[in-house]
Amino acid sequence: MQDVTSTPLPNLPPRQANSHKGDYGRVLIVGGSREMAGAPALAGMAALRSGAGLVTLVVPRSIQSTVASFEPSIMTFGLGDPCDDSLFAESQSEILDAAANKDAVAIGPGLGRGASTARLVGDLYASVRQPMVVDADALNALAKAPAFSQKPGGVRILTPHAGEFERLAKQQAAGETDKRAGQAGALCDRDGSGRTIVVLKGHRTVITDGEQYAVNATGNPGMATGGTGDCLTGIITALVAQGLSPWEAARLGVHVHGMAGDLAAERLGQVSLIASDLIDFLPAAFVKLAQKPNRDREGASE
Repeated sequence: MQDVTSTPLPNLPPRQANSHKGDYGRVLIVGGSREMAGAPALAGMAALRSGAGLVTLVVPRSIQSTVASFEPSIMTFGLGDPCDDSLFAESQSEILDAAANKDAVAIGPGLGRGASTARLVGDLYASVRQPMVVDADALNALAKAPAFSQKPGGVRILTPHAGEFERLAKQQAAGETDKRAGQAGALCDRDGSGRTIVVLKGHRTVITDGEQYAVNATGNPGMATGGTGDCLTGIITALVAQGLSPWEAARLGVHVHGMAGDLAAERLGQVSLIASDLIDFLPAAFVKLAQKPNRDREGASE
């Protein structure tokens, strides 16, 4: 694989004066359970702060009001019985209907690990035609049914941390960056259609599509706290919805996510940093990114 870390980062296109919210992408995020109502909310808020024009969260009806209370700009779609804690396979057709007019989809934040939920993940993985970011419990579902990863319905961006990667790849992630890139590339290669990108998270996150890879240089240990991965899911999904290619969105999303973490740590310190701080500092990260000359926006220069 070719190391493209030193190539310039992609740009979001400039906003036109006569544009409207529909021009900046419609995002659908599927997730949530009674124990993890905050996870899809974090992903949704990160998507909004990353420029998405419209964000809808599909969550269990039992937690819909809780999820909606986090941010009034987010739309919520509750499914299932009001007493159900999770989303189940029976919701597939309704979710597909909700996804029909969306530009990008994410699945996984706070989803839960029930057997019926896992079947839902597999069905949507194979059926949804839009680019899909797959994270958290959706990755755990794929690890239990690896055949699904060989037949995606569209482009897929998998965002495992080391533990999730080990369950998916049946091997421990290597410590050396080049070896980690090779392992992540091999996971991409399971998809014979070549439509899978892997973001192997951790210190010096690796982004690869199996033919090329880049190593991210932003971020800090303060980001090792619950919910930061949900934020990354929202960021990448929003960038895809705005027209970046999945490869460009994954690479830029990881960079901006880490930059927001660095800005938050400068102000708050690493010990006290929490996931919602990343959302608060995303505006400053995008402003800083836009101000950099293109030659200084190379991944290796941060």
